[in-house]
Amino acid sequence: MSELVGGDGRTHINSRLMRESLQNRDVLSNTDSERDLQIFPDVSLVSIGGQSIFDRGKGAILPLVEELVEIKKDRNVKMVIGVGGGTRVCHTISIAVDLGLPVGGMAQLVGAMEELNAILLNTLLAPHGSMPMQRDHFWDLPLYFDAGITPIAISVPPYHFWEPPPDVGHLPMHGSDFGLFQLAEVLGMKQVIFVKDEDGLYDKDPKRHADAKKFDKITLAELMKKLPDDNILDPELFQAWKTAKNLKRIVIVNGLKRGELTRALRGEDVGTVIVKETA
Repeated sequence: MSELVGGDGRTHINSRLMRESLQNRDVLSNTDSERDLQIFPDVSLVSIGGQSIFDRGKGAILPLVEELVEIKKDRNVKMVIGVGGGTRVCHTISIAVDLGLPVGGMAQLVGAMEELNAILLNTLLAPHGSMPMQRDHFWDLPLYFDAGITPIAISVPPYHFWEPPPDVGHLPMHGSDFGLFQLAEVLGMKQVIFVKDEDGLYDKDPKRHADAKKFDKITLAELMKKLPDDNILDPELFQAWKTAKNLKRIVIVNGLKRGELTRALRGEDVGTVIVKETA
């Protein structure tokens, strides 16, 4: 039975946080733990880009769906699929800026755009076992896995109206890539695989620069020293990953090349592999 302590006009449960401010940096530093529970360490999170894949239409979507159907036959592969909103997000934000909507309102609208792509993908995968996952309903995941159903989640992080004000400009800082990183970190997943329309991460945009060089395999620490200004992933993802504990591996593959996603799900080094080295 917990010991109760008084004497200051209040009743406390005796603990090391008793009478402490949770804003005190010394207190915060003493709460660090290496015992984070990894809930789904055998699950990969697959992010399918909105502009990279969905906006290209059936020529990009249908071959990727066929590959996902084949992957599902491998009982050793467990995955959650996340989808981006694509160009509709840019159009929606453009209108929102013109109307003067607050940043939190924009973040709420972006999530609605992604739900459309989740429904589209589920319609194609439904005969093979899939289900759009309601926002934040992470407790449903064990039921999906047990039933052989592939969950499809939207990517935007669940800040909604509470999206923090951005450092620069008026657009939400936390986009689809960051949202899926956050999901994988909190649930302790094995890896995040970003399915894009490039062969990986380059030192500059390969669509604009013929001399762009691809990173094959690199540590997060090495990448942070030379992080490209024009990045294929959200910059906030890398900043948050520096202090994250669970996620150790991020892979970027070309979804227009059949088989790359399959190889990444089976643990092969393909595309660009970024690893979080442990101390």
